[in-house]
Amino acid sequence: MPQRTCVACGDVTTKRDLVRVVRTPAGAVIADPTGKQPGRGAYLHPRQECWELAIAKGRLERSLHTRISADDVKALRSFAADLRAAEVL
Repeated sequence: MPQRTCVACGDVTTKRDLVRVVRTPAGAVIADPTGKQPGRGAYLHPRQECWELAIAKGRLERSLHTRISADDVKALRSFAADLRAAEVL
């Protein structure tokens, strides 16, 4: 199984256990749960704390080599909140 590193906490795990975030060719930063979108990718655990840490500390921007717009940050936080809601169910 392919191994990937969570950019927030640094844990190495299987690719399937992480969620891919991608910088699209157009420059937008979006969550890519399928892992098949074209563009530069970074991986995060499906945990709220990893998403918040990656956004707040700039680790996601550093991994994707781009600035993340306020709208993209809002969309990523919304995606992370949906992950947490699904985790509770």
